[in-house]
Amino acid sequence: MALLSARAYARLPTEQPNPRTRDIDRRSTLEIVRLINAEDRRVPLAVARVAREIARGVDALARALSSGGSVLVLGAGTSGRLAVLEAAECPPTFNTSPRQVRAVIAGGRRSVFRAKEGAEDDPVLGRRAAARVRPGDAVVGVAASGVTPFVRAALTEARRRGATTLLVTSNGRPQGAAADIVIAPDAGPEVVTGSTRLKSGTAAKLVLNALTTGAMIRVGKVHDHWMVDLKPTSRKLRLRGERIVADLGRVPPARARALMRASGGSVKTAVVMARRRLAADRARAALAAAGGVLRRALAEGR
Repeated sequence: MALLSARAYARLPTEQPNPRTRDIDRRSTLEIVRLINAEDRRVPLAVARVAREIARGVDALARALSSGGSVLVLGAGTSGRLAVLEAAECPPTFNTSPRQVRAVIAGGRRSVFRAKEGAEDDPVLGRRAAARVRPGDAVVGVAASGVTPFVRAALTEARRRGATTLLVTSNGRPQGAAADIVIAPDAGPEVVTGSTRLKSGTAAKLVLNALTTGAMIRVGKVHDHWMVDLKPTSRKLRLRGERIVADLGRVPPARARALMRASGGSVKTAVVMARRRLAADRARAALAAAGGVLRRALAEGR
């Protein structure tokens, strides 16, 4: 996969200077902060303009997860770190397995903490990153420029293997991108020219949040506004789980704690136990019959 010429790279939107931040180095500290904040406010508006594309991505991820497939998020540099962050947050929030939502950063795990120069330019590493992809999976490539060889090669390989491919970028629809869905919020040039860890990084984070959270909602891991599939691996999460059981189960806090213990730490099971007055094993069976969707399990008990 050929690298862009210097001239072509210079024409990328993410490489353009920002006229609003000209002479920023001559401003007061307060003016610098206000300028950065003013530019940051453009990001959610840009993300809102690509809501339809994000929704298509949500449905693609939900289809992969509901059919037993997995989601792979990958990128290089800041984009790779955002991918790692997104995948790492899914197990405690939605009780996903490590196989369901995975991340790969160019250069491997050490690149999370220290930049590994040149890894993003290696298409071999990209193809290797997608080597475990199976038909029915969804692969999300994150690349501010949209032309990162690592990401482009990974998406090409993932598509060859039968996966649905998504590209999250800040550069429109890059020519030759092997992506079924392109999500490209246009937040404009960076405060510091080319520093895509700023607005482009923020835009990618917002898009990834919407993709994973939306997909988890679609597959039944959220009831009302509660994360009913959380994994109570800390005191904070355990207490949150008890509050959810108290609210949805319509029981006092003490009863919610007892139900959480009896359910083995499963919020969904505890809520079904409370609302349908079932023992833990029968509540688990009711949830299984409802495909793990709490709303369906509760409705069937009426």
